Amino acid sequence: MSVADVAEGKDYSFPKEEEKILSLWDRLDAFKEQLRRTEGKPEYIFYDGPPFATGLPHYGHILAGTLKDIVTRYAAATGHHVTRRFGWDCHGLPVEYEIDKKLNVKSRDDVLKMGIGTYNEECRSIVMRYSKEWEKTVKRLGRWIDFENDYKTLDPSFMESVWWVFSQLYEKGLVYRGFKVMPFSTACSTPLSNFEAGLNYKDVSDPAVMISFPVIDDPDGAALVAWTTTPWTLPSNVALCVHPELVYVKVRDNEKKKVYIVAEARLPAVPGAVPKAKKGAKKDDKPEGGFEVLAKMPGKELVGLRYKPLFDFFAPLAAAPGSSKGAFRVVADTYVTDDSGTGVVHQAPAFGEDDYRVCLANGVCEKGDSLPCPVDLNGRFTEEVYLFKGLHVKDADKEIVAAIKEAGRLVDNSAITHSYPFCWRSDTPLIYRAVPSWFVKVEEIKERLLHNNMLTYWVPSYVKEKRFHNWLENAHDWAVSRSRFWGTPIPIWVSEDGEEVVCISSKEELEQLTGEKVTDLHRHFIDHLTIPSKRPGQPPLRRVDDVFDCWFESGSMPYGQLHYPFENKELFEANFPADFVAEGLDQTRGWFYTLMVLSTALFDKPAFKHLVCNGLVLAADGKKMSKRLKNYPDPTEVIDKYGADALRLYLINSPVVRAETLRFKEEGVYAVVKDVFLPWYNAYRFLVQNILRLELETGSRFRPVSPAELRPSNVLDRWIGAASRSLTAYVATEMGAYRLYTVVPYLVKFIENLTNVYVRYNRKRLKGSKGGEDAQVALSCLFNVLLDVCKVMAPFTPFLTESMYQNLRGALPPGEVPESVHWCDFPTARASLEGDERIQLSVDRMQRVIELGRTIRERRNKPLKSPLTKLVVVHSDMDFLDDIQGELREYVESELNVRSLEVCADPLKYASLRAQPDWQVLGKRLGKSMGAVANAIKDLAADQILSYEKSGSIELAGHIIEAGEIKVLRDFRAPEGTSPDDVDANGDGEVLVVLDLRVDESLVAAGLAREMVNRFQKLRKSAGLVLTDKVDVFYDPAPEPGSTAAALAALVASHSDYLRESLGVNVLPASARPPSAIIIATERTTIGGSSISAASGEDGAPAPVAANVLPFTAILATPAATTVAAELLLACGGSEELAEAVTVVLASRDLAKLQAEAGEAGGKVTVRVNGASVSLTVGKELFFSASAAAIATAIARPNS
Repeated sequence: MSVADVAEGKDYSFPKEEEKILSLWDRLDAFKEQLRRTEGKPEYIFYDGPPFATGLPHYGHILAGTLKDIVTRYAAATGHHVTRRFGWDCHGLPVEYEIDKKLNVKSRDDVLKMGIGTYNEECRSIVMRYSKEWEKTVKRLGRWIDFENDYKTLDPSFMESVWWVFSQLYEKGLVYRGFKVMPFSTACSTPLSNFEAGLNYKDVSDPAVMISFPVIDDPDGAALVAWTTTPWTLPSNVALCVHPELVYVKVRDNEKKKVYIVAEARLPAVPGAVPKAKKGAKKDDKPEGGFEVLAKMPGKELVGLRYKPLFDFFAPLAAAPGSSKGAFRVVADTYVTDDSGTGVVHQAPAFGEDDYRVCLANGVCEKGDSLPCPVDLNGRFTEEVYLFKGLHVKDADKEIVAAIKEAGRLVDNSAITHSYPFCWRSDTPLIYRAVPSWFVKVEEIKERLLHNNMLTYWVPSYVKEKRFHNWLENAHDWAVSRSRFWGTPIPIWVSEDGEEVVCISSKEELEQLTGEKVTDLHRHFIDHLTIPSKRPGQPPLRRVDDVFDCWFESGSMPYGQLHYPFENKELFEANFPADFVAEGLDQTRGWFYTLMVLSTALFDKPAFKHLVCNGLVLAADGKKMSKRLKNYPDPTEVIDKYGADALRLYLINSPVVRAETLRFKEEGVYAVVKDVFLPWYNAYRFLVQNILRLELETGSRFRPVSPAELRPSNVLDRWIGAASRSLTAYVATEMGAYRLYTVVPYLVKFIENLTNVYVRYNRKRLKGSKGGEDAQVALSCLFNVLLDVCKVMAPFTPFLTESMYQNLRGALPPGEVPESVHWCDFPTARASLEGDERIQLSVDRMQRVIELGRTIRERRNKPLKSPLTKLVVVHSDMDFLDDIQGELREYVESELNVRSLEVCADPLKYASLRAQPDWQVLGKRLGKSMGAVANAIKDLAADQILSYEKSGSIELAGHIIEAGEIKVLRDFRAPEGTSPDDVDANGDGEVLVVLDLRVDESLVAAGLAREMVNRFQKLRKSAGLVLTDKVDVFYDPAPEPGSTAAALAALVASHSDYLRESLGVNVLPASARPPSAIIIATERTTIGGSSISAASGEDGAPAPVAANVLPFTAILATPAATTVAAELLLACGGSEELAEAVTVVLASRDLAKLQAEAGEAGGKVTVRVNGASVSLTVGKELFFSASAAAIATAIARPNS
């Protein structure tokens, strides 16, 4: 078994190969097999937040799923058993909304008419509508998670655990029933959480009215003036609120004979209150009109005033004279502001959270009592407000304003445009409404919540320390019930008088108390069940009407997915809290919060140890992704086009992993393919090709030398080994800290170095230029590194790594390695070897030297094909200089095409130093002293600057200047005896590169040889040849004049070693091609023709050196049997006729069979012709290619 050849990068389809890997995983049952192989290992517990299956997965789901897959794959590879179960959120408003649309349900009454059972079964029928699409997408993304053993919040086992959770809270005294003013969707007839209410704000125009409230028994007949943008709440007004410390004024409108009380700062907002100049009035004319100020007082002096109700709907609630209880009184609270309105806020406690709080605090209403709430669940006025009965509140605004105007109480009627919340499902305006609800006492456990939050580890940490901490610190009691139908019913049975309350904790308990068999826990299966009263003669207890908020269910998933505590008790208790959860930033107020509340209330523990929080994925224009706007590419199309690995890596290697936003751009996914995957794949393909080449040449299978046994002497072999050890250690450290945002850039950089440094600089060695033994070492190094990279990258790019691994394992002994890379252990962190740090630093600096040199060439228009004489590297680190002029020299000289490399440790030999102050940094610190210090900095001598750089500080003008506060500039200075045209330099602040730009005839010739190699390599490629295809190469100068032929022959002779090393064979004249060698490809081409600057002439100007144009025909031909005429003649006993006959016979023979015959006969071939038998020795009279013959003869030399 060996590695198989692979397609060129341009022919390799990442998406199609991923489909093949999916088939492989199916055949291997890879995920389940991984779970089986890791049984008995420490458990790594992962909680998957449940999505709704009523919609298709989007990029947010893909991102979170990728994060989860990476972390859990890594955990499995590092010695853990990782159960991964998919979960489904099956209850709640999203499902009901879909059914409401399908069945044209407009109100709660419509549901009751059709029957809760019919309605709920309709809901059940669509819950898993898109589950197969979800499974298909998740699988196509390469995520390993169990869909067969998934959990669903509608399963009776899950619902029973939810009941148990609630019963535990009830027993702890953490549950109560009360009113809560909540965002309320009248279209869906249900309250929403604040989180849901914040999902859909729109700018709308609403009425803005000022209304008068006459103060009872006021001597001036004054009226308080309140302002509101929700006139529909005015029929429910029961109080007015002022700020206790604001100044209020009593003013008289002499024109209308009215007296008003408003905040002094808001008086200009009241129409007519401020005098205005008449049109055409002169400058000195006094403005007319305006209100007369009668008195000023702080708001607290208004507290207790009684006023006349606007309507009489709730007149019986009025406070008695002198009472601190009851309605239609003035109260005070600091939430009132003077930046809008009148400084007087009307209170409707059923329709405002602050209103409810203030009215409770001031005895206007009592906790637990009914509130003036004349609006039904569909948003329509009830019988209590008979004037507007049946009208939807938003439709009633105009009629209410008209009624107020008719009563003479309307002070002003205008409009305001403001941001207003809409229902995220029905897209209708929300209202705030008091709803009876079951609450969990979150405020009572707030300190424990904050404590448990400190026990968790979040990435990024600021989300935990700021956003989540602040949310917990300001948490209010949690309303966990919803007045809906499709959900887990609240397990509370209550007597008619409310005296008996039973909270059920299990299905078994319900069966015992009701005497009925229970098969399902949804409303239509249990609402009819009653519990006999313990009081004789009393009617039975009935279940309360509500169901749980679906957030309560998702927060219960740690218990519900295992049916805890009814099953899996030991498994749960031994592995709680979970090791890891991950979701989007929006879940800090959603799932993360509910998990924390319930786990704290139940066990005084957090529900998880580690949490990775991702940001939001937006469209490319920065807007929210919208199906309607079609402002983002379909995920399926992106995967089909670029592959799942590319999408995964694009998402993970972005700011979104640090909880920041990502503007999704399809070209970013393409860039991953182009800049990461293709170079990585090409390095892998290069390895495969050269393994096959080596096997062909040696006739034996390639077996890589293991890292433990490998003792490389080559510097880049040692460097890539050190870099690989650093990679493994780094990834292990950072993944242990869940910092994916640092891991992926490091991995990408490593792959970049592997392809651009190791493979690029070692191409000739890997091709065998230094012999088979060296090639075996180099190929083993590359093999081991690529194998390790596959294992390290497997959690991130599961498809590409599996594809490479499947081929690479063919070079390893059968049975020694697992069948899937995802069954392999993560590479163990190997201890650094002596010199690892130095060699990595030196190679990094070498890369910078090469980049700086390339920049000089580009700047001075010196193409790399043109050799240059000398490169000088200037640096103060002697270890680096030793490395760069020692083991690394050949790579620098080759990459920059220079003849020699020199080093210099004196930074002043090629540069002058000068210092400048960092004005931005020092200016803030020094202030007026900056001028003197700046002058002192500019006057620093070179030795002082060097001393400052070494010590990190210097005292100037009485101030200590620290590192980083002075900018050190290095200006290149040409050496004596050279002109600016002779040399150029480039530096990065640490390394300085000086390049000698002068050329001579020998450099021109070297450039021509390099061009010749390029022409033959291009011809090989255009002919479709692969690395293992052996050819001989020839040049034919005809029909050019003899001088051209002589010039080409001289060029080939003088650079024969370079040409042979680069092409693997000798370059021969066309006359040396054996007649039996079949021509594969030819191309007429030229080399030379450019004019480059040489050393300066007598006048100091550069003298041009012409590189003459040398045309020739490049020829590629098959290797053929070749004889040496003189030696053959001797073997034939001097018979030219026999020698010619032998040559003809050899030309007719199959080369491979001829080689086999020679191998079997110890390097001898016997030719029988015309009754004679001639024995030929391979390497003496007979060769198997013209190139081989040229090595032993002088045929390639022009004068031979």
